[in-house]
Amino acid sequence: MASSPTAAASDLQLLEQWRAGDDGAGEALFERHFEALYRFFCNKVGREVDDLVQETFLGCVKAKERFRGDSSFRTFLFAVARNQLFKLRDRHTKNAKQDDFQETRVADLDASPTQLAVEHEEQALLLRALRRLPIDLQIALELFYWEGMQSKDIAVVLEIPHGTVRSRLRRGRTMLREIVEQLAESPKLQESTLADFEGWLRSIQGKVPRAAES
Repeated sequence: MASSPTAAASDLQLLEQWRAGDDGAGEALFERHFEALYRFFCNKVGREVDDLVQETFLGCVKAKERFRGDSSFRTFLFAVARNQLFKLRDRHTKNAKQDDFQETRVADLDASPTQLAVEHEEQALLLRALRRLPIDLQIALELFYWEGMQSKDIAVVLEIPHGTVRSRLRRGRTMLREIVEQLAESPKLQESTLADFEGWLRSIQGKVPRAAES
C-alpha cells in the first residue's frame, strides 16, 4: 500500500501546510513528535505536561519565520519546548535571571513530575537523580541518551556553542553518578546502576508516561 502524501511529507512541509490552514497536516506533525515531546516534559513537570505540549506546538507555528532550516524541525521543536519550560518555571523563581534558572534543579521547585513507565529499580533511580541536576544538564543528558540527538543539535536547543556541549555532557554524567551514589537505597542498587551507567540511561529511551499506558 502506498503511503499517503501527508505521511511522506517532511516536517517542514507539514508545518508550512499547517500554517496555511491544513489542520490535517498539523495533526500529522503533532502525532509524529508527540511522544518525544511528552517525554521531554514528563520528567520535569506534573499536571502541566499536556498544556506545555500544546503550547510548544503552537509556539512553533508562531516562531516559524525564525526557523531557517539550519537544523532539523525536531531540534527547533525542543528549543521551543525548553523556552516553554522556562516560562512555566519563572513563576517559581521570582526575579531570577535565565542563567540562574539554568542552574535550578527540578527538585528545588517542589515539582512532582509525571512518572515514566520503567521496569527496573536502576531506571527509577536514574530518573530521580536526573531531576536533581541543573535543568540544562538534565535536558542535555536526556536529549543525548533518550532522543539520540547529536551535540550540534543539543547546542541549538540549549543556545550554547557547539564546542561546549561535550563538556556539559561530561559534567552532567559526573554529577549524575555522584547523585546516584547519594540516592541509592542499597549498596547493591548503587553498584548495579553504576556498573552499566550509560546502558541504564539509554534504556529509558522510548519509555512512555504511566498515565499513557493502556
